[in-house]
Amino acid sequence: MRSDIQNLIELQKADREILRLKEEIALLPKRVATIEAKLVGTRTTLEKAKAAIKADEALRRKSESAIQDLEQKISKYRDQSLEVKTNDQYKALMHEIQFAERDIRTNEDAILELMVNAEAREKDIKAETEEIEREKAEALKRTAEDEKQLAEWNRSRDVARAAVNSDLLRHYDRVAKHRGTGISEVREQKCLACQVMLRPQTYNEVRADGALVFCESCQRILYYDTSQAQPVVPVVNSKRRRPHPKFEASQAWYYQPSFQEYGEVLLAFINGDGRSRRRVYDVATGRQIGEICEREGEYRLAFPEDLRETIRLNGNWAESELDEWGTELPMVVLDTLHRDLDMARAEEVSRGHTRSEAVSSEHPAAS
Repeated sequence: MRSDIQNLIELQKADREILRLKEEIALLPKRVATIEAKLVGTRTTLEKAKAAIKADEALRRKSESAIQDLEQKISKYRDQSLEVKTNDQYKALMHEIQFAERDIRTNEDAILELMVNAEAREKDIKAETEEIEREKAEALKRTAEDEKQLAEWNRSRDVARAAVNSDLLRHYDRVAKHRGTGISEVREQKCLACQVMLRPQTYNEVRADGALVFCESCQRILYYDTSQAQPVVPVVNSKRRRPHPKFEASQAWYYQPSFQEYGEVLLAFINGDGRSRRRVYDVATGRQIGEICEREGEYRLAFPEDLRETIRLNGNWAESELDEWGTELPMVVLDTLHRDLDMARAEEVSRGHTRSEAVSSEHPAAS
């Protein structure tokens, strides 16, 4: 990969990280303000809780005083029970003691509930305050880390910019200013940034890793990462038999080694409505040669002169796709036809060897 391209890739990576870090740092004041607002609300709740605890303490003291009064009454009733003369008087005093004991239990339950509530309030407020303080500390720590990373990425960015050709750098800056990025990877004949298919010639130029190539759609600088390329499985040495095209088909593709003055070409024929149409493409670039030719009858009868010494290829794409491709075959289509041509030639070589072996066995050389 060209050094300029590699430096631009590093530059774009640095630009993206710098932008992300700046945005994250810019959000800190709002985040801290939100945390502070939560803390203020918690403190307000804490003050209310403290006031409620004071009120509960007053109720607790009141209940404790009531218990003391009731205990004194019980003691008094017990003393009186020792002096009564009749059974009715004794029963009446016992009832008074029971009522007093019931009131004591009621006040004790109230005191216990007040104590539990106060403890729960203090625990909840303390936990919430600690959580908010922790969030604030983490936000400040993250910002410090972001600022440190930002300084490092700025240094990397300066190094990358210094290593790029000045004219190329100006183009990168101009495109990045309007589109967010100035360089894009190419994969499967497509600019990954704008998702627009490239012309076969442009795709070949990018893969050749020679001259600089720009996307005709978005103007980004293009590069091809060989590590992302799909491995090409050799088909010539494959043991699987090549599928042969159907003899009767509405569409047919041929390799013609000597077509008029153009030499090696690919021929595409389409049959339909009693007529046939022929398209001619350069075998190396996939560019269309001349206009679409249309004649009466099925293509074998309409274009017999084009089918001499040809190799029939596997290929079947809708005519609407061919129209959409315009004057150049997509690289994936061109590669498919080339692979099938290699397999067809390998079959021819294999059949030639077989015939030679058969002739040799029938007519052995004289000893």
